[in-house]
Order: sequence, then structure tokens, then C-alpha cells
Amino acid sequence: MSNATATSSIEQQLQSQWNDILGRITSKQFFQSDWDIAAFAVFFTFIGLILVLVALVLIRCFCCCCCDCDSQVNRRKYTKKVGVDNLAMEP
Repeated sequence: MSNATATSSIEQQLQSQWNDILGRITSKQFFQSDWDIAAFAVFFTFIGLILVLVALVLIRCFCCCCCDCDSQVNRRKYTKKVGVDNLAMEP
């Protein structure tokens, strides 16, 4: 019996949320308060930032695959040892 009541409770909650969403769409009032608008803006700013970072990573990956010669030139420049040895790190 408890499983059936839990299922019906979940169904009622989903039905009430669905009715709330449909009511907001029909009344064309998507946000209830200024906090809803702020949360919406923060959420989409976050999603936009994630998409921009993913795009930059993809651009970097495709650029390195196509223009591999530039990265090899930079490696040749730094093959010579630069700096001072830290003798305190020696065993």
C-alpha cells in the first residue's frame, strides 16, 4: 500500500507542477519575482560561459592539429637548459 501511495503522491506533484508551468505560459508571466529573473540570468550566464570555454578548447585542439609546426618550433627554442641548478635538491 505504501508504494502505491508514494507513486500517487509523485504523480500528483508532477501534475501540479505541470499545471503551474502551463498556467505561467498561458498568463505569459514566467517569473514570479525579481529573484527568479536573477537566477535565470545567472544560470544562462553560467551556461554561456561553459559553451564559450568548450568552443575555445575545440578551437585550440583543431588549431594544434592543423598547425602543428608552430608548436614544434617553440619546443626547439627551450631544449637548451636555462637557469641555475638548485643543489639543495640533490640527494
